[in-house]
Amino acid sequence: MAAERTYAAWVRTGLAALAAGIGARALLENIVPGWLAGATATVLILFSGFCFVAAVWREMIPIAPPRPETQRLPAWLLISVNGFLAIAVLAALVGIWLQ
Repeated sequence: MAAERTYAAWVRTGLAALAAGIGARALLENIVPGWLAGATATVLILFSGFCFVAAVWREMIPIAPPRPETQRLPAWLLISVNGFLAIAVLAALVGIWLQ
């Protein structure tokens, strides 16, 4: 179950960074210059995209023996869920820069 916990941790961190990036843009908009708020949000959102890619990458690495008794998540499921999250990252980036 350690592999599933690692995958969940990457996805959890990515979702938190995505939410923080969107929130940073909204909260910092009238406090700091617009370019700085956008840059902060962009860095957080790009980090979330990295986390989603890293989650799939870490999950698909073969495990050295001894192999766990539980089966790994199917690759199609990992790629489809995190692909959707990557699209959400792109949509958030477009949304913060085209206001």
